[in-house]
Amino acid sequence: MVARPVEIRRAGAAEAPIVARLLHDFNAEFGEQTPTVEVLTELTRPLLEGGEILVFLAGEADGISLWRLRPSPWTGRPEAYLQELYVVPERRGEGRGRALLEATMAAAREAGATGIDLNTGETDAAARALYESAGFTNLEGPGGPRMLFYEREL
Repeated sequence: MVARPVEIRRAGAAEAPIVARLLHDFNAEFGEQTPTVEVLTELTRPLLEGGEILVFLAGEADGISLWRLRPSPWTGRPEAYLQELYVVPERRGEGRGRALLEATMAAAREAGATGIDLNTGETDAAARALYESAGFTNLEGPGGPRMLFYEREL
């Protein structure tokens, strides 16, 4: 059986409630604190309107890629940051995550980005396998030291 291609579309401000629901469900699934869907809707709508976040939705809104472009002081060109990539549990394993990742990388390339970075949990084997199969590395260079991600609440 041949898998059907996954439809990927860019979300607009009118889809802020859908974006908010997926972001909420993502955080809730992994035990992270999350605002309500209503609050997230109000927070994401102006970011979508202003192009400060870029969002792709997969299929019937059963997957999301939320990413940003930021200027690089090293190249003068944008760099992409994949902030969230999520597929609802019942649709995993159907190529939605890969389709979202590929669409994000293609759009970043089209926007002139020189690279894309992301972070994921060490125990999220499925996400790590997806990213590594797409050419992402957790090394500074061939045989280089592991890269570390730090964060702190302010």
